[in-house]
Amino acid sequence: MRKTHILMAEDDEHIRQGLIDTLESEGYQVSAAVNGREALDLHEQQRFDLVLLDVMMPEMSGYDVCREIRKHDAGLPILMLTSKGEEIDKVVGLELGADDYVTKPFGVRELLARISALLRRAQGTTPVGDETIEREAFSLGPARINRKAYSCCLNDDTHQLSARELKLLEIFYAHPNEVLSRDELLNAAWGIDYYGTTRTLDQHIAQLRKKVEPEIKKPSVIVTVHGVGYKYLRPEA
Repeated sequence: MRKTHILMAEDDEHIRQGLIDTLESEGYQVSAAVNGREALDLHEQQRFDLVLLDVMMPEMSGYDVCREIRKHDAGLPILMLTSKGEEIDKVVGLELGADDYVTKPFGVRELLARISALLRRAQGTTPVGDETIEREAFSLGPARINRKAYSCCLNDDTHQLSARELKLLEIFYAHPNEVLSRDELLNAAWGIDYYGTTRTLDQHIAQLRKKVEPEIKKPSVIVTVHGVGYKYLRPEA
């Protein structure tokens, strides 16, 4: 049986070896890169199921590698490792197409849980509430979502979607005009074993609005329900 193959890029030797040992002990096959350029070369040469990228690396940063991968592969799960706690660093990663991030120092259990959740969603084993979206494309308000291309078209502008962003849009599409709590959305899109906070969800919604809302400052597609969560307002037929 083929092992799940992870591409891991980390320039710190001790952290890199620790990650290799941890991931291999869990049964994963690991290809490790010492910088961003080497990571991108490996990605072009081999097939991977998930990419684990340190943000600050020589040659090419994790941001640059993520951007290049997303030009050709919209569905490959990407998990960013950052030693910075500032929100701006996390937002930049999400804007470039990363699916999730872990802030150093991180616990092994948290890292493994996030990797496992990303892999399950990429393999299509996570249900979207009580329904499954079968269509190749669907509309969310004025935006047209293409599931196979991982793209969103709005007003003749096409934006790429990360796997996580597509999952969230599918959840909203399956539950029009329903108020979905932050916990419900986290459980459906991240998995019940997710160890992050609702702030992660809020950041993803902020990025999605840039792609599906006609007026970002006046959301009319995905609206906030204060104190609860979010709701997709389906237009009247």
